[in-house]
Amino acid sequence: MACRITELVLDCVDPEGLARFWSEVLGYVEIEREDDGSIAIGPPGTGFGGPLPALVLSPTSDPRPVKLRLHLDVSATDRDQDAELERLLALGAKPADVGQTGDESWHVLADPEGNEFCLLHTRVEPV
Repeated sequence: MACRITELVLDCVDPEGLARFWSEVLGYVEIEREDDGSIAIGPPGTGFGGPLPALVLSPTSDPRPVKLRLHLDVSATDRDQDAELERLLALGAKPADVGQTGDESWHVLADPEGNEFCLLHTRVEPV
């Protein structure tokens, strides 16, 4: 038997704002709210344990002290990379510099709280 990733938890100052941002980026919907202010988002119609992991935005008042050791990579499902980059920037993503050379096939971005993620070049089929 093996394990499967069911949730990715991201500590954040504004769970509402990041839930909106990542829901738009990933096409996710809100699937749960906890008493502590955490908001779980995931693919529509699946909920916890679906084929893709949920993203849990967990409130914290601590500022992010250093670069995250884990980041998300996203790939467009219905458009090319340039069009998806425009969409992500319009949603509030910002270009991020983590030492890339400029020759990479991906774009490094940051969400509205500065968490880095990469937009990969390869288009994938939706799940």
